[in-house]
Amino acid sequence: MADQNVAQAEQPGQTEGPFPLSTLRHSVAHLMASAVQNLHPGVRFGFGPSIEHGFYYDFDIEEPLTEKDLGKIEKEMRRIAKKSPEIRCEVLTREEAKRILKEWGQDYKIEAVDLIPEGEEITFHYHGPEGKEWGDLCEGPHIDSFQIPFHFKLLNLAGAYWRGDEKNPMMQRIYGTAFWSQEDLDAHLEWLEEVKRRDHRRLGSDLDLFSTHPEAGAGFVFWHPNLGIVRRCLEELWWEQHEKAGYEPVYTPHVSREALFAVSGHLENYGDMMYAPMDLDELPYRVKPMNCPGHVLIYKNRGRSYRELPLRWAELGTVYRYERSGVVHGMLRVRGFTQDDAHIFCTPDQLAEEIAGVCQMVDFFMKTFGFEYTAYLATRPPEKTIGEASIWERATQALQDAADSIGLKLELDEGGGAFYGPKIDYKIKDALGREWQNSTIQCDFNLPERFDMTFTNAEGKPERPIMVHRAILGSLERFVGVLTEHYGGRFPFWCAPHQVAVIPIREDHSPYARKLVDELRSRRFRVEAMLEAGHMNKKIKTAQKAQIPFMLIVGEREAEEGTVAVRRRGTREQEVVPFDQFLERIESMRTERTADLVNIDE
Repeated sequence: MADQNVAQAEQPGQTEGPFPLSTLRHSVAHLMASAVQNLHPGVRFGFGPSIEHGFYYDFDIEEPLTEKDLGKIEKEMRRIAKKSPEIRCEVLTREEAKRILKEWGQDYKIEAVDLIPEGEEITFHYHGPEGKEWGDLCEGPHIDSFQIPFHFKLLNLAGAYWRGDEKNPMMQRIYGTAFWSQEDLDAHLEWLEEVKRRDHRRLGSDLDLFSTHPEAGAGFVFWHPNLGIVRRCLEELWWEQHEKAGYEPVYTPHVSREALFAVSGHLENYGDMMYAPMDLDELPYRVKPMNCPGHVLIYKNRGRSYRELPLRWAELGTVYRYERSGVVHGMLRVRGFTQDDAHIFCTPDQLAEEIAGVCQMVDFFMKTFGFEYTAYLATRPPEKTIGEASIWERATQALQDAADSIGLKLELDEGGGAFYGPKIDYKIKDALGREWQNSTIQCDFNLPERFDMTFTNAEGKPERPIMVHRAILGSLERFVGVLTEHYGGRFPFWCAPHQVAVIPIREDHSPYARKLVDELRSRRFRVEAMLEAGHMNKKIKTAQKAQIPFMLIVGEREAEEGTVAVRRRGTREQEVVPFDQFLERIESMRTERTADLVNIDE
């Protein structure tokens, strides 16, 4: 099923310049590297590319850099830029490049030369004062000169292994960004601050949502009660929609014999992501990286007839994949996660309709959570695949036909398919404009062949079923992490950890407040009963900090009239309404799973 993926982000806005923004950023990365060398002679350089919303450069420096060093480096960058009339390019032979890099003591770059395929040009780019130019092995492109007006900011430091391999030396990475206008840079920096405020790890601590523990190992998430409630609400919605669509629940073991994954092809094509085998009864066993082989075994448990198909089996199945420690990240990239998995076994005639049904389910879920999305048709990868080309062509066409039948536009993702078949991948856009790979629909003609799966067709002959792998939310950990940042911790009423806080103005108003609490709980609303002695305003601040959607402030007048003073999350205004009217409205919000708060009398 789908791999975990990190976010991509839209720029908040950018002014057009004389060169593409990526070219400017790559050039500024070189400018930064030259400044670092001036300040830290003897530094050895790794790679320094332009990335999605900025750039970075990796350095091997004996002394550790700190955030205070960034200001010094920026100052030196500006000084060098003023003395760099042009950026020039020089083409060298492989031998010349290695000789120069050896003279410079840049052994990482010598290794980088060996990564350049034979026949490709090897280029160096230079900038700086005449006679004191700084050069770097680089394919470019670059801007012509640092005399062109531009604006930049160094952002933060991080560690990074050379070439991303944990067996290699750890280097120091400096991240930065650059724009053609100060206005665009300021907007981007403001956007980054909002990203920090919405960081699910920060909110996880502030709102007591989840934790990770060194004792348990990196990449394993512990859901606290508050986030456990969010997950349970999502699972209830998930099962509700799947039952409506004719799915049936299955459950499969977390551990199976290694031989199962050899047949499925996971051991051969996915082995580097699987945990090491364990010996049981003198045979190797593995924790499962995916649920699909288990569903296949259930299918094969007895003979199947065409009259039974399609079979739609769903499992919220926890899987385990080895992610390098350097990429493990909160809930967004983990080593153990629950996949909202399902597999459909169908005939060729049923395939397009089944895929279309999954596409419609994806649309429902994404609209429920307020996500826009783009769908991609991911085709056969250039290597590490199973199955004949003709089979891949049939599967790819089936996905396209299904999308066409419901008017779903597909962007092309050439070579982005799974090792066993093509797929439709969805990228959702969150409130900050970032894209996350999410839902996936994978058409598989290969596993039925490898496992010798059959059904008896109308002519009484054995025929291969087609297997559709699909996930709507993907990893629950990752989806809820994204959802936390999308909402900024302000979960919609229907899935909020606590939906209503009841706050008496004075302690003698507690009997009425207790009556409200009991009534709300009897209707299965999640209530924070703030009935203890204490100042009302302090309780309101506590409820606001906890992002509780509604606060009911009650005093003598409310007790006499059977009303409540409703204060909505994020506001100072209060709205006095009959308690029955409040109940009716929140019942509707829960049933309709309303995403936004609205006035009670609407």
